[in-house]
Amino acid sequence: MIGLGKWGCHVDTMFFSGDVELTVKEKDGEYDFDVVLPGIDIPSYEVKDIEEDDDTIIATIYVPDINKDAELNVTFDGDTFSGFLKIPFLGKIKFKDGYKIG
Repeated sequence: MIGLGKWGCHVDTMFFSGDVELTVKEKDGEYDFDVVLPGIDIPSYEVKDIEEDDDTIIATIYVPDINKDAELNVTFDGDTFSGFLKIPFLGKIKFKDGYKIG
């Protein structure tokens, strides 16, 4: 499993600007994710499918509140990462200059 641990980055979108915290963890042999956006309640979600491609995690995430899938694509390089989260109706949130926390 790649990218396990706590990660952070700054994002700027029309709906949110601030620091994001992403925890990549293993649960029962599968990937699991926790996302924290200060001041924003993250809707419930379930991970439908995950692929690993070298140092990249590509995940399809179902969001029941909107009855749509979101796409997470994150590439890890040592203690840094980059990628995006593509959410229906909101668009693509880019992760740049991501860093490992502790």
